Amino acid sequence: MADRLSARETVALVTDDFTELPHPERDSPEDGPLGWPGYGAARARAAERTGERESVICGTARIEGTRAVLVAFEFGFLGGSLGERTGDRLEAAYAHARAHRLPVVPLVATGGSRMQEGMLALTQLQRVARQSALTRQAGLAQIAVLRDPTTGGGWATLGAGADVVLALPGAQVGFAGSRVRPADADPAAYTAEAQVAAGAADALVGPRELRQTLGRWLRLLTRPSAAPAPPPLPPVASGLPATGWDAVRRARSPERPRATAYLDTYFTHRVTLAGDRCGGTDPDGMLCGFGEHEGRTVAYAAQTGAATRPAGYRTAARLVRLADRLGIPVLTLVDTPGAANDAEAERQGAGAAIAGLFDAVAAARTPVTTLVVGEGGSGGALALAAPGNTWATPDSYFSVIAPELAAAILKRPPQEVEATAEQLRIRPQDLVELGVIRGVVGSAGPGEGHPAD
Repeated sequence: MADRLSARETVALVTDDFTELPHPERDSPEDGPLGWPGYGAARARAAERTGERESVICGTARIEGTRAVLVAFEFGFLGGSLGERTGDRLEAAYAHARAHRLPVVPLVATGGSRMQEGMLALTQLQRVARQSALTRQAGLAQIAVLRDPTTGGGWATLGAGADVVLALPGAQVGFAGSRVRPADADPAAYTAEAQVAAGAADALVGPRELRQTLGRWLRLLTRPSAAPAPPPLPPVASGLPATGWDAVRRARSPERPRATAYLDTYFTHRVTLAGDRCGGTDPDGMLCGFGEHEGRTVAYAAQTGAATRPAGYRTAARLVRLADRLGIPVLTLVDTPGAANDAEAERQGAGAAIAGLFDAVAAARTPVTTLVVGEGGSGGALALAAPGNTWATPDSYFSVIAPELAAAILKRPPQEVEATAEQLRIRPQDLVELGVIRGVVGSAGPGEGHPAD
């Protein structure tokens, strides 16, 4: 980045009422626990230059109305590096957050662990990881902001370990710092933009938008609710399909509403959770995030009508698990001809990704509501469906397999595909009769159910 803001300048970007927390004072020799020659003098120069006594400042603040604990790194103090005193401050800040039930916002800018303290500095990462894990177990959100630079253990704990990761455009982000990378390494791979593209961060946010964006995320992630999310109504009501093949034809029609139409009408506003944290994204197949519906927060994972790729399933599983920890109800929209089944999808772990989503939905304690809005193709669709609380629209079908593939497996000629669709009983009203779904939303025909039933 052209402009590298100090810790306090960064805090001022997001809040006007920062109150610093008290922090423990550790007694140690002037040159640190290792007696590193000149370390004390280097610390004194850093303090004089920055006005800080350590590489991190911690405090509480309201960000757009939501109170949180802020942890801001001062890169000008020995490269924002972590030492024992840094660990003391971070531990105290996270303990305060748990004691007062506050979310944590790390504003990260660090080069990693402090060499002058050796392994004692490196083990601070374990302390930080422990505090983050305890805070996660307490059901409190952690939203990291990646500043320039975010490298080393700071990226691998406070940054990448957060529930939501936002990044300032142009920031250097990567586990390897600029001085320890291979000589032929592509510098573009170590950027905020590259981390978003790889699914390791959720979004790029400019400095001017940071306060509003953080405020929106904090409001959404700090409002638990025990009631299930009601299924959305279709933007346009329609009658039930007459035959199985009619259901297939309508579900595949390019004119019927897609996920974005449902999400836009359902939510007052929403934010996007992107990336599977394993190097992948699936923006064309799965939309995930949190939104406000009738004054409360609902998490969503929505298929778009395309074949869902492994990264899409892993992102949805990440969404469900996060919502479950925070006590936020989940809405899923099913719409896929099936899971992507090409060779690359297999190499990316399609089976394990689908299994992970099945597990996340099955284990969720928070209520999950599902609406089938288009094609429901086999296990690739079922993985996103809530057992006992799945609904369907009139323009949808749900099937063990696509009728064409079923006919092929049964060695039937192409002209029997429509009859096969009828035999599979895949219409919404058939699914109600079979007990697969609770009801049809947005139709006055037979088999209609009501979300309040």
